[in-house]
Amino acid sequence: MSEPVVVNAATGVSYYTPAQEPPAGTFLSAPEGTVVPKAFTPVTIRGVTFQNRLWVSPMCQYSYEDGFVTDWTLVAIGSYAVRGASLSIIEATGVAPYSGITGYDAGLWKDEQIAPFKRITDFVHSQGQKVGIQLAHAGRKGSTLAPWSPGNYAHDGPERGYEDKLVAPSPGRFDDDYVEPHEITIAQIEYLIECWKQAAIRAVKAGMDVIEIHGAHGYLINEFLSPKTNKRTDDYGGSFEGRIKFATEVVKAVKSVLPENVLLFFRISATDRLEYKNEGWTVDDTVKFSKIISELGVDLLDVSSGGNSPDGKIAYGPAFQAPYAYPVKKALPNFGVAPVGKIHTPEDIEQVLSEGVDAVFVARPFSHNPNFVLDLAKQYGINAQWPVQIGYTTAHI
Repeated sequence: MSEPVVVNAATGVSYYTPAQEPPAGTFLSAPEGTVVPKAFTPVTIRGVTFQNRLWVSPMCQYSYEDGFVTDWTLVAIGSYAVRGASLSIIEATGVAPYSGITGYDAGLWKDEQIAPFKRITDFVHSQGQKVGIQLAHAGRKGSTLAPWSPGNYAHDGPERGYEDKLVAPSPGRFDDDYVEPHEITIAQIEYLIECWKQAAIRAVKAGMDVIEIHGAHGYLINEFLSPKTNKRTDDYGGSFEGRIKFATEVVKAVKSVLPENVLLFFRISATDRLEYKNEGWTVDDTVKFSKIISELGVDLLDVSSGGNSPDGKIAYGPAFQAPYAYPVKKALPNFGVAPVGKIHTPEDIEQVLSEGVDAVFVARPFSHNPNFVLDLAKQYGINAQWPVQIGYTTAHI
């Protein structure tokens, strides 16, 4: 009688599942003469290596009560990890009560919320992949309805739940159908900085490989950065140094509690897209700010744009935000940079990566097709590792 074949088990989970050696999405081979696509080359950020440069951008699901993530998140994030995403960032997660975009956002403001996240990270790690979380506060754009809800995106009514608790650096609605926020006090600023710190501690306990601070899209940190929305005359407003003070204090607080093996990312709107009005935050501001936060220990800038003013002019198109990332990488070649925004096709991905950025964040294509990485490998004409439970069947398709 022959000896049974031993298949290594994945570690870190309480059940048997085969180890993925190497992880799905790893480049294996290419026809002779084929150049290995940059997307399928490994990248190392401060000692943490990712087997490819295709990362899942945070995508809000608006599907939770009291901030507790559910099996929906496990299945969504797990499906990306199983099929080759080397890093998946869990959606904008509130650092405090009443900090969400809607009343159904994910949250990490109390210890009881750790366990559901730990279940997700354990599964992702069992697949040999990395996982992160985006820590956020919606500021004046909070207390809205989910996008698919009946009626206006942000309408007046009890369904929103906490319009009287919205804070922003200065008074002023985002748009006519949004709520007027309260001007945040110094005590509230100090409280929220501590909230970010405590949420980061919980994220580490939950097993995250990456903590991303959300400083984009017109949410609270972005509101402080931009002169369009920050009209304060105290230490947290006025000059460039004043307007970045809240962001840098959040960075310092979060960085202070991260172990050496946990990376710190920062998502930014590189421009308010108000140059035509000579207003707002600009790419030059982003480069200047990036130098400062890189020295504070941020490992990578996740580059987006807009969202802070309804007047921002958007020119949607392939890789439309990537050019905002290039000046940062040029100024700071040793600082991690990864753009997001319609970087979907093999050609666009390679073009963006050829500019020297470290990775690309991809959102909707993953949401529509969790097999995005493996399908992309086929389009490139290369062989990439499949999860073992699926890979053995591909010869028969």
